[in-house]
Amino acid sequence: MPKFPTFPTLYNECKQLSISSLKRWGYLTPGPCKSGTITWSRGEDERKEVMGEIGIKTNMSADSPYIELNYACNSKSINYQVQLISIPSNIGKGKVWFFICPSTGKRCRKLYLADTYFYHRSAFRGCMYETQTYSQKNRRLFNLYDTAFGADKAYEQIYSKHFKKYYKGKPTKRYSKLLKATEHKISQREIEMLFMI
Repeated sequence: MPKFPTFPTLYNECKQLSISSLKRWGYLTPGPCKSGTITWSRGEDERKEVMGEIGIKTNMSADSPYIELNYACNSKSINYQVQLISIPSNIGKGKVWFFICPSTGKRCRKLYLADTYFYHRSAFRGCMYETQTYSQKNRRLFNLYDTAFGADKAYEQIYSKHFKKYYKGKPTKRYSKLLKATEHKISQREIEMLFMI
């Protein structure tokens, strides 16, 4: 009897809140409360379709900074706070901000809406990343593809504007990893496998 198919919720398709986005939009700057609306959409300009939106308010002047989220989910009005915490940056400049997940208490830089609330990914059961749903054959194909074309992507990143190759006179971990990717040569057998699959 064949296995009954399961269709897990994919983190890649969930609405997400990230520290880097909030910082880019100016929500994590010191000072009085800042409020606004975050919108998720898909499609291009004329065909853009709004998939969801939430109201957000940040309070960075409090002793314990937080963001307040306000949105509707399943015809129910949702309003709650997510605490923020910062640690000094390892390069000695500024702070690195994190969410404190309201469910797990874990420190994280990204929250997912896989159910009713924005939580750390470990708070949800049965959720997966898209790559976890690939068959073994597809994973092998993607690995071969990355090996074949990874050097080009690595070169693009290394020579991109503002890419930092060294820190305190030593190569950064990212730079070392990308250099390794540029040195890898794909074998004749791997090329044949790429065409056979």
